[in-house]
Amino acid sequence: MSDEIKIANAEMEIMRILWRNSPLSAKEIKKALSERKTWDPGTIKSLINRLHTKKAIGFETRGNRYFYFPLISQESCIQAETESFVSKFGGGLLKTVVSAFLDSESLSDKEIAELKQLLDEKGKGTPK
Repeated sequence: MSDEIKIANAEMEIMRILWRNSPLSAKEIKKALSERKTWDPGTIKSLINRLHTKKAIGFETRGNRYFYFPLISQESCIQAETESFVSKFGGGLLKTVVSAFLDSESLSDKEIAELKQLLDEKGKGTPK
């Protein structure tokens, strides 16, 4: 993700929907959001327009309707957010961050095994 693209929390709600399923019309995005948010349709349109202006999402037209899809991957967005967090709070926080994450999340045995494997590879100097 480009350093210039900053995704606000509200915009991230729309990105999550589009990463799960796209392309979607504004009406379909509103329906998916309605399960969690009570946003006005105008707010949703504004967020979509902001994401398009930032080049985070694109669209295709079918007839007179627009269907939106992500132009950035969820992984690149997570990477950029991580880099922003580290630059904001400085290095040396890894243990605190990982500990807080583990306290707040329920992890399956499979997820724990995957994390162990990542740490083992990192310890051996094996690249991703």
